[in-house]
Amino acid sequence: MAEQGPMAIAMRLRNQLQSVYKLDPLRNEEEVKLKIKDLNEHIVCYLCAGYFIDATTITECLHTFCKSCIVKYLQTSKYCPMCNIKIHETQPLLNLKLDRVMQDIVYKLVPGLQESEDKRIKEFYQSRGLERVIQPTGDGKLCNDRLPYTSFDHSKAHFYRYDEQVSLCLESSSLAGKDKTKLTLQQKFVRCSVRAEVRHLRKVLCHRLNVQMLFNNESLPDHMTMKRLWLSHWFGKAQPLVLHYTIKDKRTR
Repeated sequence: MAEQGPMAIAMRLRNQLQSVYKLDPLRNEEEVKLKIKDLNEHIVCYLCAGYFIDATTITECLHTFCKSCIVKYLQTSKYCPMCNIKIHETQPLLNLKLDRVMQDIVYKLVPGLQESEDKRIKEFYQSRGLERVIQPTGDGKLCNDRLPYTSFDHSKAHFYRYDEQVSLCLESSSLAGKDKTKLTLQQKFVRCSVRAEVRHLRKVLCHRLNVQMLFNNESLPDHMTMKRLWLSHWFGKAQPLVLHYTIKDKRTR
């Protein structure tokens, strides 16, 4: 027997459903009425027990949560709170995706939810004297009557925007007399992505000088990431992670 095509399989499943429910909403004009509580398990966040706000889906298992809920949860875990599947070994936030379709469904199903959320955001900005920035839509027009969630094109957001961050303190190693004050950074505190490597810090510090990064007077390899450095040398300690640098010889052209 030849393999059934996708359309044939879909029609067969549809016919089975018709025989079970005795109703075909595509051909009948009968209204199907459902209580919203019957849909709550599909539109309520597992973490906060409220309706989805900025619905965000885990790409590994397709479970959906409020954006703020899942981002906060993943600060201390890398597993899905519902099925316990590992989201990502080191960067679980990379496997989150805003679910525009789900959020639009929730706003259509729950009366007044979008309006109340929009009002809450406006009050938040007004209470702090901040100006609310509305991102332009795809056609270049401003959308003032909708939430920033539905008008912002997240596909154009900076790739590193949601990276886990680490705070560093860059101290000059022991130098002699006037050279120490001359070559000390005026702003020694740095905040960067945990995926940044030692070589990136060297490039920031280098200006016609050969800079070597140290930890406890030991030279650090250029390819070592801040995540690895933190876990291997600073885990359990308070931020910032203290690194030292030493200036060797001037570069030759």
